[in-house]
Amino acid sequence: MDSSFDDPDYDYAASIAGRAVRSMAEQRIPPTPTNFAIWFQYYAGTHDDLRNAIDLLIDHNRPFDSRTNQDLFETYIAPQVSAVVVDTSERLHALMGAAKGFLATAIADNRSQMQVISQVADQGQAGVDPKALVAQLMNELARAATRTTRLEAGFAEKTRELDVIRDSLSKSEERARTDTLTGLANRRALDEFLRKAQTTADWGEPLSVLLLDIDHFKTFNDNFGHGVGDQVLRLMANVLREKVRPQDLPARYGGEELIAVLPDADLAACAETAERIRRALAECTITRRSTGEVLPNITVSIGVAQYRTGESTADLIERCDRALYLAKGGGRNRVVTENELDRAEAAG
Repeated sequence: MDSSFDDPDYDYAASIAGRAVRSMAEQRIPPTPTNFAIWFQYYAGTHDDLRNAIDLLIDHNRPFDSRTNQDLFETYIAPQVSAVVVDTSERLHALMGAAKGFLATAIADNRSQMQVISQVADQGQAGVDPKALVAQLMNELARAATRTTRLEAGFAEKTRELDVIRDSLSKSEERARTDTLTGLANRRALDEFLRKAQTTADWGEPLSVLLLDIDHFKTFNDNFGHGVGDQVLRLMANVLREKVRPQDLPARYGGEELIAVLPDADLAACAETAERIRRALAECTITRRSTGEVLPNITVSIGVAQYRTGESTADLIERCDRALYLAKGGGRNRVVTENELDRAEAAG
């Protein structure tokens, strides 16, 4: 579960914030920072457990009193990452302590061996029987070998523990960049990828984006429930992932909107990819898992735009979004590029 906030652009964040404030007013929820955090996450669409909990409360006409609000915050919003950080810190501290102990033991052993060798040398000069000296040296070497074996085993064990911690941190980082419902990249990962792709595109390589939205998704959710709606979003995510190239980034943009960033792809190539996605989704059959009922087909509208050198990523996505809504206004279940957008806007 990813309970952290991404860093969205101004327009997107403002729209989500507005919806959150309106809902709090409708439910007569005090607009405190913690309550706002709950509803911002709800409308951002990145916290599925929270959304399901709130939808259940609304469906059963449960009041959002102070206790309920506090429970929602503590259960779904209060950072759980801190527990991971504390646990990792404690484990690293213990490992460093163990490593320090191993090194201290190795230094002490080395000092002990040097003393024994020095003593043997002194005894040799004093005329002690060479056989006794050899035996003494052999015994010390055997003890040193035993101590070294134990130290190596200890170091190997701690190395394995470090590997486990490194793997845990890597998975935590991956979770922080992944949308929990769809398994696609989230807004944080999207923003990072776009910034890097934009830098390359400024040197002359094409960069295009497609933004897709489910047609009449609110009606679909109202008729069949959010659980089925979630199933549809996962289906969309799978199709999007399958239809783009390995170097492309499919991501969840927010709510039922998905996005794909296509480096080294011009507008025409991106539009072709978008059309393949649209057709594949229109041909999908959706079956309700609980009953086996075959549900109405889902269609999507897609907007496509190509990056213009020097523009902000917000401007690129905004143009893509306008193309998407032109597709919606033109009858849905279609792909519209920025070229058609320009012609439509020029025609008034």
